[in-house]
Amino acid sequence: MQKTVLSKISNEWRGGSRRDFLKLAGSYCVTPFLLSANAEANPGFVIRKAPLVRLPGAKNPDPHKKEGVTDCNSPSHWVNNTLYVFGSLLQPWRTSGPDLFHLKPVSEVEELQFDNPELKRLSIWIESSHQDEDGRLYGWIHNELPNLCRKSGGVGPAGYPAVVRMGALRSDDNGLTWKDLGFIIEDPASSILCDTEDTWYAGGMGDFCVLPDRAREWFYFFFAHYGNKFEDQGLCLARMRYGDRDNPRTKVWMWTGVDWSEPGLGGRPKPFFPAAQDITHADGQIFWGPVVHWNTYLKKYVMFLNRIRNTKWETEGLYVSYSSDLGNPHAWSHPVKFMDREEIIHADPEHIHSGWYVEVMGTHPGETDKLAGRTVRLFVEGASIWEIEFQK
Repeated sequence: MQKTVLSKISNEWRGGSRRDFLKLAGSYCVTPFLLSANAEANPGFVIRKAPLVRLPGAKNPDPHKKEGVTDCNSPSHWVNNTLYVFGSLLQPWRTSGPDLFHLKPVSEVEELQFDNPELKRLSIWIESSHQDEDGRLYGWIHNELPNLCRKSGGVGPAGYPAVVRMGALRSDDNGLTWKDLGFIIEDPASSILCDTEDTWYAGGMGDFCVLPDRAREWFYFFFAHYGNKFEDQGLCLARMRYGDRDNPRTKVWMWTGVDWSEPGLGGRPKPFFPAAQDITHADGQIFWGPVVHWNTYLKKYVMFLNRIRNTKWETEGLYVSYSSDLGNPHAWSHPVKFMDREEIIHADPEHIHSGWYVEVMGTHPGETDKLAGRTVRLFVEGASIWEIEFQK
């Protein structure tokens, strides 16, 4: 069906403009997206409108504001025939159900517990997870430290801009209770820049995802670096041996552009997708919030990510990149935009406001945010009104 439609579009288009191409695609109720002029090197996909699916998200600590907010990536895993999904807003919560389309509502989400009570006093988000074959679960948190710049006004909330860092957790009950394994990726204090025009960040590393390679030799951390030097800002990569997952502190090493010699704690990584404009300035532009999955249909890794157009953090668009080698920063294709701000914000104003937190999730048993096949649901802010079908 889709091949026929794409052939018709291609025949009618005959090399016209991109605007003409998308107009034709719209007449067939699909959005074909080709990553590059080199079709043999990069796959493509078709986006279709689909019935709304909304993740339960998290309970809101402010009783005067709505619940069910999705404020970061929503990692997921399966246990037998049950899908577990985490949603976070200053603290993480867990929901579950028989599949992605029948998760328990926000009124029934479960509050997570930690062996370290300090984690309850911090602002933390579970951004990524990994399940071992024996069922043990590992999670990684994004932690924002407010008030380090003692800012109580401005365009951001009180206490912001904050400094962000990343930590590790472990659970033996499907993620209801967690052991604190410590912080593992963090900027040195000297990198904090309080004199910044960035609404949210005065430094740090976060807004990330974590994925093991196919051989389970390494974990790879894809994260945004909000450093005080323009040349350090952008999407960065770190790795840790799979065998160090129970004792990860000081075991993470970051990519320097040449090797993996910068320590996760206090090191200086080199971005493989650099910032386009300095994010300490009002017109800062950077890729952030990457999500990576192994696609069983394409036999490739697929990365979806956001890009901001200024440091009020207004979304500029959604992007995608591909790689056959998870741990090689140079193997990722240049990110290409497949949806711009207007398409995102106007698609469903009731559920999508900022255009943040792009994520894809597989729809079949065993598929998650980290493993998916040919057809996935595309989420923004925890709401999905799109289905993606990948094309080889």
